Amino acid sequence: MYTIAALYQFTRFPDPAAIKPALLDLCVAQEVRGSLLLANEGINGTIAGPRAGIDAVLAHIKSLPGCADLEWKEATAKDAPFGKMKVRLKKEIVTLGQPDVDPLSTVGNYVEPEDWNDLIRSDDVVVIDTRNDYEVAIGTFEGAIDPKTESFRDFPKWWEDNKDRFHNKRVAMFCTGGIRCEKSTNYLLGQGVEDVYHLKGGILRYLEEVPKEDSSWEGDCFVFDNRVSVGHGLVEGPHELCHGCRRPILPEDKLRPEYEKGVSCHQCAHETSEADKNRFRERQKQVRLARERGLKSHGWID
Repeated sequence: MYTIAALYQFTRFPDPAAIKPALLDLCVAQEVRGSLLLANEGINGTIAGPRAGIDAVLAHIKSLPGCADLEWKEATAKDAPFGKMKVRLKKEIVTLGQPDVDPLSTVGNYVEPEDWNDLIRSDDVVVIDTRNDYEVAIGTFEGAIDPKTESFRDFPKWWEDNKDRFHNKRVAMFCTGGIRCEKSTNYLLGQGVEDVYHLKGGILRYLEEVPKEDSSWEGDCFVFDNRVSVGHGLVEGPHELCHGCRRPILPEDKLRPEYEKGVSCHQCAHETSEADKNRFRERQKQVRLARERGLKSHGWID
């Protein structure tokens, strides 16, 4: 059984590159895999491995400057969620592309999961899902607005184009684990919005703590590992990934004519050229051959 830990911490890292070597070496030594991003503004990522290994890596991260109060969300999986370990240096640990946004200065009002339903059901509150369109497609909170953004950095333009719709409204925002809302609520405050709220711990904490019978959540929650989606109690959902476009699909979607294993699904078949598809077919062939030889398949699921 693998322990999965999703984490982020906004803090000041004057030299993220100096942090990388020891962190990567520890992860490899502890057989921990996944992805961690380092930037001047902090750390973000999801890792998986044996219980002792995850504990060792988390303890190391908590020893880094400003990370003593690190919080993370855990789940388990019977299969390895990641094929390898990556520690990457980035300009931002979650990319909004707004240089003036600083969640270390101020953010919106945190709302505990048990108080979230009352807030979003208020008549003077508008609820905005800050995630990408493919994430929203498989689940969201009842009544939430879907900006239909392809990436988080599209959110500021969407807000500028739509802000007049929300005049005199309190704004409640949410995302998977909370990190995108740290930035988006700071952005709205900088735009002059006074009453801004966000779900503490994100959807994952809500699904973990709020009973299904009391829930305002509809569908499943996309996660960035090989579980693909989770539901209430963080139980693994029914979705798989199309390895042509990395979007979630359901088992029945594999019966559609556009689906080709490792190549395309109904969402992306029209988006890629025949040359692209041939490359994907060759990749899938190599995955199959690697599995037949008992080798790792570079993180792809067959």
